[in-house]
Amino acid sequence: MDVGTGGTRAVLIDEHGKVIASAASEHAPFRSPHPGWAEQDPEDWWRAAQEAIREVLATSGVAASKIGAIGLTGQMHGAVMLDAEGAVLRPSLIWCDQRTDAQCDWLHERIGRARLIELTCNPALPNFTLTKLLWVRDHEPEIFARIAHVLCPKDYVRFRLTGTYSMDVQEASGTLLLDVTHRRWSSEVARIAGIDESWLPQLFESPEVCAHISTEAAAPTGLVAGTPVVAGAGDQGAGAVGMGILQPGSVSATIGTSGVVFAATAAPTKDPLGRLHTFCHAVPGRWHVMGVTQAAGLSLRWLRDIIAPGANYDTLTAEAAQVSPGSDGLIWLPYLLGERTPHLDSQATAAFYGITASHTRGHLVRAVLEGVAYSLKDTFTLFAELGIPVHGVRLGGGGARGPLWRTIQAGIYGYSADILEAEEGAAFGAALLAGVGAGAWPDTDAACASAIRVAEQIEPDPAAEQNYATGYKVYRRLYPALRSVRETA
Repeated sequence: MDVGTGGTRAVLIDEHGKVIASAASEHAPFRSPHPGWAEQDPEDWWRAAQEAIREVLATSGVAASKIGAIGLTGQMHGAVMLDAEGAVLRPSLIWCDQRTDAQCDWLHERIGRARLIELTCNPALPNFTLTKLLWVRDHEPEIFARIAHVLCPKDYVRFRLTGTYSMDVQEASGTLLLDVTHRRWSSEVARIAGIDESWLPQLFESPEVCAHISTEAAAPTGLVAGTPVVAGAGDQGAGAVGMGILQPGSVSATIGTSGVVFAATAAPTKDPLGRLHTFCHAVPGRWHVMGVTQAAGLSLRWLRDIIAPGANYDTLTAEAAQVSPGSDGLIWLPYLLGERTPHLDSQATAAFYGITASHTRGHLVRAVLEGVAYSLKDTFTLFAELGIPVHGVRLGGGGARGPLWRTIQAGIYGYSADILEAEEGAAFGAALLAGVGAGAWPDTDAACASAIRVAEQIEPDPAAEQNYATGYKVYRRLYPALRSVRETA
């Protein structure tokens, strides 16, 4: 099950990795009471989860008693605050909420930026769970005083399914409360930040069985009480399992609402400047690094809604395909929600650069596709700087479904790009983890070897690569220039 931002999706697979059925239920749109805020009601996730589970059981024709195990994944970083009885205290501040700059500064002052990276492998960013808890401490002390449990979105759904407070180490890496190197909660960070360690759930490795479906959850979902539930992983960790990104050198580039470049590593690789996230992998004993573009697919949706409301994306990308690589000098900076990698700047803003009277709607669309890929290339640039190997790239998400965005990515990244036979996303990865927990496969490597196959490999076009190399040089100069304007305005 994938408890995403826009909805919850359930995927049922068999012991060969074949998808038997899938179903989804939409969430209510997240609320933004002030610019940069983003909140969702955890109860709505639970409603959607029940609907998705019931539908996938009904459409599959598989008896609930035949389900060997359940895996969970979902949007990372969201802060779900519960009281001692497990009641939700306030709407969850989700991953894209940007209100916590002051709390990030406070953490860096109290702990020291370098020390925080040493302890957690990451600097303080507004996306991370701890900074959201501190915002509640500072602005809603009466709620903070009642906190007894802290969970992330998928783990709240697990709580409703099983009655247990559990979390996997991959998800916990994104809270800023985990000692990522040693795969345990950081007592030092919790103590300095004023977070009671009793609030934090028990930790598990992703394929481990951590709970079982409760009698209370069996009736509204149609599941059988006692069905094992594995720890699962956040959407990026589970998505990487679903794409076979397990060994050092394997890399994925996934474009959804946000965009992520993800590389598996044999040991925790820390960027001393904190520009990359370093997390525990969903594979026990491995880690991963990733760079994040906040508004990847969101950039294309934003443009569509502005210039062609209701238009089909295929129509727009067909127009973009008529434009030559490089968009005749038009460049898009995709900072609609600030930016994480590599700028760590929640105040960054988006921009088109180089517009002329000769540019068309197709140019705007292609520039957005290219600008998102340029932003993701920033992560590959950091991989090279830190000596992280790249043996090729597997493309996932919406950015892998259209031929134009695939070829743009291959040309901009400069690596051959694999397209998988069935790219089912994070829910598929969570199902593979459940299969390991149920004993269908001995480990995640065996699960991926059995279930994942490459359908196509795209080689970069040399002529396009040249155009993109020139465009990327210009792209890299634009953020510092616009930041300078912003800071002197």
